[in-house]
Formats: sequence, structure tokens, C-alpha cells
Amino acid sequence: MDMIYAALLRGINVGGHNKVNMKELKEAFEQAGMSSVKTYINSGNIVFQDSREKAQVTVLLEQVILEQFALRIKVLVYSFDEYSRIAQAVPPEWANDKQLKSDVLFLWQQVDQQHVLEQLPLKPDIDRAVYVPGAVLWSVDREHVSKSGMAKIVGTTLYKQVTIRNVNTVRKIYELMRELEEQVAK
Repeated sequence: MDMIYAALLRGINVGGHNKVNMKELKEAFEQAGMSSVKTYINSGNIVFQDSREKAQVTVLLEQVILEQFALRIKVLVYSFDEYSRIAQAVPPEWANDKQLKSDVLFLWQQVDQQHVLEQLPLKPDIDRAVYVPGAVLWSVDREHVSKSGMAKIVGTTLYKQVTIRNVNTVRKIYELMRELEEQVAK
């Protein structure tokens, strides 16, 4: 039976580096046997169906990206249930707008534990952060972004074990997965 997955690619199309065309990426996923493939924005978000186990899909996609684009890119794959739990845990009032900056730090398995919050340079009076299995949800008032401790995460060992999406992107990926789930259910 086909599962619905979201694949999040780390570090593509950032600052002109690791350029990957989304149309070509979609085609590469299809050639690898994935179906109902949809990409969302240019930062490496792909929703698709596949019958293989998540671990197999992850290895296969990293290999496909290496072969097709000559890039060694880390890929995080979430099942519909896993991604749903993360997306639904984001407080509804958190936004990525003029008042708030709200992101989800998707975690590699090695750092996917409650105590990951202790490794983040959070400032309790400024940063809001919540751990959920698979991710850290983070939000800060826009006026305090420069005072947030999270700017210090860049370049750390932990930073290399996360891929970050803003909450608007997280919600849109969840919407695409739900639409695919509804199509499958019919």
C-alpha cells in the first residue's frame, strides 16, 4: 500500500548554492518510482506517494539527488502521520508575518530528543520553543529577532542536523499532504 510522504531537502537553493530545479527534481522523484509528486516553493519540499518504507525512501532519494544533480544533500522524510503531528502542534496564533517570525526546525534522528532544547541558544524572555517528536517549534516577536539566541545556532554541529521551514511553508506542505490523503481515500 502506498504511503504519503513529505521529503524536506536540506540546503538547496540557498544563497545561490546547491541549485536544483524543482521541475527536474519532480521528474527525478517520478523516475525513482514515486507517484503523485508535488513540489512546493524552491527550498526542497516534496510531497509524494510510495510503497517503500521510510528508511528505504530516504536512502533512495539521497542517491537519486547525488546521481541526477551531483549534490550530496541530506533528506528528511516524514510519513503523513508524523508530519501531521508536527504541523498540528504549531500553535494556531504563530505566524510568519510582520509581527512574528515562526519556524519549525525539523530534526535528524541523532538529535530528535526532548533535551535538544537545552542545546539551543534560547533566551527565555524572547524565544518561544517547544519540542515535539521530529521537530522544534520556535517563535519570536519580529521586533526581538536580533536579540534572539537562535541567530547563534548557524554554524553549530546541531545546525547541521536540522532543516528549517517557516510555519507558512509547514502548513502548506501539510495541506498538500491532506489533499493527497483525501484523493487516496476516494
